[in-house]
Amino acid sequence: MNRILPALAAAASLVLATARGAEDIVIADFEGPDYGAWKTTGTAFGPGPAQGTLPNQMAVEGFHGHGLVNSFYGGDIATGTLTSPRFTLARPYLRFLIGGGKDLEKTCLNLLVDGRVVRRATGPNDKPGGSERLEPGFWDVSEFAGRPAVIEIVDRATGGWGHLNVDDLILSDHRPPGLLRNPSRELTLEKRYLNLPIKNGGPKRRMTVRVGGGPTREFDIELADGTPDWWAFMEPGLPGHQAIITVDSLPEDSHGLAAIDQTDDLKQPVPLYQERLRPQFHFSPRRGWNNDPNGLVFHAGEYHLFFQHNPYGWGWGNMHWGHAVSPDLVHWRELPIALFPDEHGTMFSGSAVVDAENTAGFQTGTEKPMVCVFTAAGSPFTQGLAFSNDRGRTWTKFDGNPVLKHIAGENRDPKVIWYAPEHKWVLALYLERSDYALFSSPDLKHWEKLCGVTIPGTSECPEFFEIALDGDSARKRWVFYGGDGRYLAGRFDGHQFTPESGPASIELGNCWYASQTYNGVPDGRRILIPWGRIDFPGMPFNQMMGVPVELTLLTTPAGPRLAANPVRELASLRTATHDIPAGPLRPGDNPLSAVAGELLDVVAEIAPGTATEIVFNLRGVAVRYDVAKQELACGANHGPLPQVGGRIRLRILVDRASVDIFGNDGRLYLPMGMLLRPEDRSLGLEARGGEARIASLIVHDLKSAWPQP
Repeated sequence: MNRILPALAAAASLVLATARGAEDIVIADFEGPDYGAWKTTGTAFGPGPAQGTLPNQMAVEGFHGHGLVNSFYGGDIATGTLTSPRFTLARPYLRFLIGGGKDLEKTCLNLLVDGRVVRRATGPNDKPGGSERLEPGFWDVSEFAGRPAVIEIVDRATGGWGHLNVDDLILSDHRPPGLLRNPSRELTLEKRYLNLPIKNGGPKRRMTVRVGGGPTREFDIELADGTPDWWAFMEPGLPGHQAIITVDSLPEDSHGLAAIDQTDDLKQPVPLYQERLRPQFHFSPRRGWNNDPNGLVFHAGEYHLFFQHNPYGWGWGNMHWGHAVSPDLVHWRELPIALFPDEHGTMFSGSAVVDAENTAGFQTGTEKPMVCVFTAAGSPFTQGLAFSNDRGRTWTKFDGNPVLKHIAGENRDPKVIWYAPEHKWVLALYLERSDYALFSSPDLKHWEKLCGVTIPGTSECPEFFEIALDGDSARKRWVFYGGDGRYLAGRFDGHQFTPESGPASIELGNCWYASQTYNGVPDGRRILIPWGRIDFPGMPFNQMMGVPVELTLLTTPAGPRLAANPVRELASLRTATHDIPAGPLRPGDNPLSAVAGELLDVVAEIAPGTATEIVFNLRGVAVRYDVAKQELACGANHGPLPQVGGRIRLRILVDRASVDIFGNDGRLYLPMGMLLRPEDRSLGLEARGGEARIASLIVHDLKSAWPQP
């Protein structure tokens, strides 16, 4: 039977109410409201066990029940100790769960016998990143059988990862699977892909892949010990060479290394791009996570889309630059990873240009070189260059990196443009808080500061470009915006940006962030792609890009304002068209009752008349127009849509995970991310409170932009 040590039986927080195993003795499970007979010093451990994650802490996982020891109480700066009552080492093994900081002196779990530390354990984290997940550990204490002992949990660290997480201290007759340190596997590369089994939410391991004389790849991975949730992949190249795959630690009974295999096609239960939730005309990566679009540039007949990418996980991390190309902004082909982490850090956001005049001297043949300008997120953050002389198929890091050293905070996300009047490059860079700066360079390698720019209420991901006002090339303005799309419009003389209006917001939706516009579009359009922030549970990919939109700058009573409309190329996906006759729209009518579809492009012009509300219902998603407020809403998001000549104009794109709404020719831009129910393909339109009139209403069915089997 399960037996509790008599010395601890009175402390309710130290006992286990249900059996854990016939021979286990529970020292503490930390399920009570306080620490019972345990003694604390300092403040790090708080008044009692934590109920999971503490404020300002990353998600804590891997503990059992509801409570655990978590010395993040008060943050990493807090210190203290937590010491158990004496107990007898009545079993040969002492098992525990442990996570947090890695410091055998300052963040540690100690076993004391006769007042002397005889065993010690610590968390796995000693550098930025990592995970708050607790992992199993154990000590063999058989040599101390029958002797009294004390457990001490120590937090004397005050910097990053200056805390420890501990749970379930259990004496047992059974040795649990131990952790193998740096296990490895060697195999001969015979096929294109190495397939890596992933368990979402599993312990993060550090994996290293070495192939012949090629570069060493090192990354964090939630390597599945058993059945994976999905398969990540890497393309190591160098067929015929030996690959050595090493993991920093694995349970002895893990099948993670053994499960890695090779294929010439992606390992997948469902064909690529046919997954149940896969967006059909919003870009998403083949596998893994994406966030910010990077390096948007047109070159040699192709639109290049680079993007922040974790190839080996469903969540953020391991920042690489993924890469895709398209002839038309609609049909994308994903290429191998462009930029890998290096000695300067992981690859954070940046931009790309075509160096048509070879100012940097990177050109080796007749083709004009492409140059990526990126943030290396090391310690500290710096800015670097990479170049390509084969239309972006292969990339070389500049050996003089960084070209712009640390300035302030986590300075990052360089956006570079060519400023023709002075024959120089101009770079916009985020510094810290709401502050940005502009720099100039003759060669992309040597930069000097021009001026500072502040955009209240925004941060990160600067964008800076010139655009015609009302389409008049003789009247141009410069636009500067940040990660959330808050922008200033003004003038730039090559040295100083002078705001004249704003800040205003490009969009009012729920999933838009960190957008970028294209350099070098041949017809002069200013084309923007945002990151579409939405999770795709159960999928082998996560997040997406928003639809490409064309920006224009229009005169309004409030000053110059940006408008956004879907790029014209998206019309190439239209198939069947349902043209609804013009006429009255009375309460109870639904002129779309006979129309159904999955992927949709809805174009409407409606006169509200005496109605109080106009409501579209698109596959279960309501888009509502409040006539009195002259406001359009979808879910909790809304924005102004004044009537023009007694009418409103709408363009609505419906995909599997989004409803993109454009009102009055893009003056209202409301991109909404949500997972639509696959079985609901119904459409509806109704007037409430009075009679409206349909001036025009067309519903286009759309086909997938992805290759079909």
